Amino acid sequence: MKQRNLWRGTIAGGIVLLVIVIVLWRWSPGEPESYPVIADDFLYSSLDVSGKPSYIQLAKGGLKSGAAQQGVQVLAADYTAASEEADLQQRQDAAKQGEVLDWTNSRGWVEWEIDIPQDGVYNLTIDYAALAGSFSPVVRGVQIDEQYAFAEAERISLERTWQDDQYPYARNAIGNEVRPVQKEVLKEWNERTITDYSLSSEPLQWELKKGIHKLRLIGVKEPVSLYSLSFVPPRTIPDYKQYLANSAGTGSGKAWFELYEAEHFSRKNAVRIRTESVSEPYVSPDPEGKIVYNVIGGEYWKNPGEALEWEFTVPETGRYAIDLKYFQGYNGKAPSYRTIMLDDEVPFQELLHYKFTANSGFEIKSLSDVNGEPYLFHLTAGKHRLKLIADNSVLRPVVLSLAEFNAKLAALERKVRAITGNYSFDSEQNLDEGRVWELAKYDPDFEQELQTLIGDARNIRDFLQGANQAVTDPSTALSSAISQLEELAGDINEIPSRVKVFSDIRASINTWSKPLEAQPLQLDYIVIRTPQTDPQLKLPNRWNQLQYATTNFMRTFFQQYDSSDVNEDALTVWVQRGKDYVDLLQVMIEQQFTAETGIKVNVNLIPNQNVLVMGNAAGDQPDVALGLTMETPVDYAMRGAAAELSAFPGFGELAARFNPGAMRSYVLDGKYYGVPETEAYNMMFYRTDLLDELGVDPPETWDDLLKLLPTLQENGMTFMYPKLNFMLPFYQQGAEFYMADGMKPRITSPEGLAAFKQWTNWFVKYDLPKDVPAFFNHFRFGDMPIGISDITMYAQLTIAAPELAGHWKMVPLPGIRQVDGTIARWAPQETTSAMIMKKSERKDDAWKFLNWWTSEQVQSQFANDIESFAGIEYRWYTANVNALQTIPWSDEDLLALNEQGRWTKNMPYVPGYYFLPREMDFAWNNTVVSGKPPKETLEKAEMSILREMRRKQLELGMTPDQTLPIAPYDKPYGRE
Repeated sequence: MKQRNLWRGTIAGGIVLLVIVIVLWRWSPGEPESYPVIADDFLYSSLDVSGKPSYIQLAKGGLKSGAAQQGVQVLAADYTAASEEADLQQRQDAAKQGEVLDWTNSRGWVEWEIDIPQDGVYNLTIDYAALAGSFSPVVRGVQIDEQYAFAEAERISLERTWQDDQYPYARNAIGNEVRPVQKEVLKEWNERTITDYSLSSEPLQWELKKGIHKLRLIGVKEPVSLYSLSFVPPRTIPDYKQYLANSAGTGSGKAWFELYEAEHFSRKNAVRIRTESVSEPYVSPDPEGKIVYNVIGGEYWKNPGEALEWEFTVPETGRYAIDLKYFQGYNGKAPSYRTIMLDDEVPFQELLHYKFTANSGFEIKSLSDVNGEPYLFHLTAGKHRLKLIADNSVLRPVVLSLAEFNAKLAALERKVRAITGNYSFDSEQNLDEGRVWELAKYDPDFEQELQTLIGDARNIRDFLQGANQAVTDPSTALSSAISQLEELAGDINEIPSRVKVFSDIRASINTWSKPLEAQPLQLDYIVIRTPQTDPQLKLPNRWNQLQYATTNFMRTFFQQYDSSDVNEDALTVWVQRGKDYVDLLQVMIEQQFTAETGIKVNVNLIPNQNVLVMGNAAGDQPDVALGLTMETPVDYAMRGAAAELSAFPGFGELAARFNPGAMRSYVLDGKYYGVPETEAYNMMFYRTDLLDELGVDPPETWDDLLKLLPTLQENGMTFMYPKLNFMLPFYQQGAEFYMADGMKPRITSPEGLAAFKQWTNWFVKYDLPKDVPAFFNHFRFGDMPIGISDITMYAQLTIAAPELAGHWKMVPLPGIRQVDGTIARWAPQETTSAMIMKKSERKDDAWKFLNWWTSEQVQSQFANDIESFAGIEYRWYTANVNALQTIPWSDEDLLALNEQGRWTKNMPYVPGYYFLPREMDFAWNNTVVSGKPPKETLEKAEMSILREMRRKQLELGMTPDQTLPIAPYDKPYGRE
């Protein structure tokens, strides 16, 4: 039988390989189409995304003064004023051999008087060392005489420096590499000339008059130590011809080269830049069927300013070429840009925003001119540093122009809505369809403004296609927008009945604005060589790819892919999570749990929970399962497959680690069958800049929100509420979903009906948007400046919207004000779960493991180590309440999380629970979309839920007199 299965597998594999061969031989790149390169004068907006004057406008308009000829420095310890909020300490520093200023929080401001020697344009240089904090860069605002010179001066970043904790990487039991944690280079002084690679490839410039000025730094994020601040003359960067003329001879002419693995970097300034494993011919090193992190970058190295640095050595003074093996096929046919430095300087102008053209696979190319002639770099014998910095300054004006285009489009939409009285965000329900509108009478300039917008969109699209020499997704979206606007312009009197087209276009533009800014690039290796040397490095052809695919296929018959049989007597843990999480867990188990208890553990990654279901049916299951959905432990307990955790000694102490409101989802008939691992808080996010501009405050209660909505909607804005979150209004109204015995639904109680009406009225009476596919995009561009999302929005805004730094906040959800003045903010919080399987033969060891894994110390270490892999997007939202306090949140954000955490109230699970969200969704549609009475639709939903609950109770063998009592929970949680 085994031979037959092997033969069948070989035939199947042969078919797969044949398909690969056909595809490879049929593939051939077509001739690239050429697009005219057009002038970019029209692109430069006068406004940043935040609505304030941009540095780009300043630079485009030209600085009136010439470059300064001499600089001036002030020591940080000699500050002249500071706000009370700034936590400042002066100390002697051995490295600087002088006094430095430690700014140990990120609040308030510090000010210095600085005597500018002459009128002119200056760069700002800051000598600093990052203090221990989170994984984000230090951010400060820079004011001159209490004014920001340009919008982006509100958020100047001072980068942190990171290294891999070890190299080569360790390997696990089956030979796969394990990413190490990232080690920050703390207390290392950096003298950085302030540059923002989303604005300019060269350092930012400040135009200053001769005399005394006040230089003020405003705290935004992270603590920092400061030694000095200097205004210095801008450096003149030569062009390549000047660079060659100024450099020495060519060297001895000996053949020499050295290959440096790109993944073996010396420094990086963002933890999210990470290594990846690639398996293909001639990749270096060849993984040989294993997971080997042999390349770096790609989608994890794309944001402006993210930099990698490598050290290399040349044997003698002379000229050298630099080759890169890179892949850049992430944004269709759009190129990717890097500013390139040698020994902390850009050698010549051509390496400012150097273009890496798109490709379909790895290729080896020299850093070269437009004709493909390699640049030659003059290097002295010894060590040097090569740095590549992601740079989207070429495209930033386009992004600002798109933001301005969207703002003008929104203004036109507001005009139409004001004329027609239709403020419905995503429908035309208030429109009199029988009326004929004559827009020109109400607004004679409307048609011309619309034509101007069409011209702007066409110019932006043509510029993009010229810059990229290709049609890309953003330019296609613009083409679609142009067609739609031209159709509207054909008869402007039809626009009132099609006003939603404006918001549809804005949503489309918003969707593609972020990918347009991204600059991904993946590197395999770097080659330093003398000009005449040919390293004979190869790229795969189709035959190589076929051979490699065949070899990898044959390995599948012999390769070991999990560690389940490495220690047959070990405790088995299955985890439904990403590989990095599992790798780190395995390392911590070996270093701590096994070392302390002697219990060996096999950790296996599972792709989804179906594996657990099938394993349980087949008698092949783990002892412990992690990363499960919130309902899984109780669901398995109903079927007799989950162990009762509350029966283990010390459960009360373990349960006290978690919010009791979250623990409601793990209890069945008074017994607990699981515990939470992570807790994804629902929070409210709002744009401080836009709400300040409107002169309004974020709502504390739902009544406050209803008062706020008219102001938002009159300005073409709205509030985002996730329509499927029906539990929040029910719990805030004091309703429960089930009877106290747990055997019947209770959604039609007076409190339940009031909650259902409140929930549906938000969409019917107050016109909240019914479908929002990407709240982040609407939030970023301002048409939804406030709304509710889970906590992953925090990471998304931090990473993908750096221009909004300091312009948004995360606060607790609106609630209902109580008689005593408190605001009840009850809300469910989604968790992931851990459980012990009932069939486990090692329950005591499993309990020891679960006790160790959920402890404060372990959760705190895991949270901080996993975030070091790739930054805040890997943030571990631990459910351990004490461990949550140790994650690098700001004080303000942690206070908001703790306040919302007090009001956590999750739903208990009973037989047939899965029908509740299904029927509530149907009831919402019946009321909001079909217009049926709320009481009628809710009663119908309750009857359907009741039938399914009874059916499930019978299936599980429950008797009519049996109960599953649900304990009441109406007191907010308070930490001691």
